[in-house]
Amino acid sequence: MAMTLRTDPEFEAALAFLAKHDDGSKQEAVRRAVLERAARLGHGDRVAALSAESKDRWADTLHRLGTV
Repeated sequence: MAMTLRTDPEFEAALAFLAKHDDGSKQEAVRRAVLERAARLGHGDRVAALSAESKDRWADTLHRLGTV
């Protein structure tokens, strides 16, 4: 699947820096950045879901601890 990515000079400079820093291509730099961002966002969603699940599971205990 092909995609056209429009850039401005600031983006192009940052992209070139990342590609050079990682000794790779600009395409790989974009791919890595998108995948890393998606992983970070997904991690936050998973943490929130597990926190809510734990809160429900331990609600009685947490209530008792809070009223001691």
